[in-house]
This record gives sequence, structure tokens and C-alpha cells, in this order.
Amino acid sequence: MKHRDFFLASLLSLLSAVAPSAWAQYLWVDDKGVKQLSDRPPPPNIPEKRILKAPGKPLFNPYAPAEPEPAAKPPAASAPTLAERNDDFNKRKLENAEAAQRAAAEARNKAQQATNCDAARKNQQAIDQGVRLSTFDQNGERSYMDDAQREDLRKNTQKVLAECK
Repeated sequence: MKHRDFFLASLLSLLSAVAPSAWAQYLWVDDKGVKQLSDRPPPPNIPEKRILKAPGKPLFNPYAPAEPEPAAKPPAASAPTLAERNDDFNKRKLENAEAAQRAAAEARNKAQQATNCDAARKNQQAIDQGVRLSTFDQNGERSYMDDAQREDLRKNTQKVLAECK
């Protein structure tokens, strides 16, 4: 019986020594306004007035002097509503579609300009070679260019080639 009593006394003294550390809990309000409960102390950036419960700290002391409030901060912008986020998404989607259309139109213009430049280079080669050049009129009849017409074609082709560079 003595062993049993000794064992129980030892167990009770051990439990009473360990129990306060198990009861050590902290309660504080984080930056987002959410209450946090932990057996570890809050982060160092949490001010003392937001720590609601700590080992050795009373829960509430009505006789404690009131701490001065820090300078009022301007109210933070509230989080956007679902409708506002949806409007922003639709706006970005429309802007992206317009940008894609502009890019496609620009690519088509560049391709057309490259084709025009190739044709102008071929015309310039034909003019420089001195071969007889012909044109077709409204009736589909072929006529050959005289020197004045050839010179006009050469000037126009050079203007087009100047834009190609």
C-alpha cells in the first residue's frame, strides 16, 4: 500500500509541475482582425494591446489606465466586390481581344507591304534590263510603253522601294 501511495503522490506532483506549461496559451488579434489561439507567443510585430491572453497577463483589468490611441489612419479601401472584380475581368478581356486584333491587322499589313515590295523589286529589274514593257488597256488590247511612260513607271517604282527600306 505504501508503494501505491508513493506512486500516486509522485504522479500528482509530476502532473502539477507539468500542467501549467500545458495551460500556457496565447490569444491575440492578427493584422487581418482574426483571433489567433496558440501555445506559442504571437509574432513580435503584434502590439501589446492586441494580445488578449497570455500566461501571467490578466484577461481584463478595468482599473488599468487607458492607452492613448495612435493617430487615426485613413480607412483602408474595402475589398472589391464580386461584381467589380467581374467587371475588371471583362474589361481586361476586351482590351486583350482588341490588342490581339490590332496585332493581327499589323501582321497582315506587314505581309502585304512585303508582297508589294517584292513586286516593286521585280518591276525595277524589268525596267533596268531594258526589255519592252507592255500594258493592257480597258478593251484588253496590248500596247507597248514609250520612254515617257517607262520613266513614270520607274519613278513610281522607286517611290515604292523607298518605303520598303
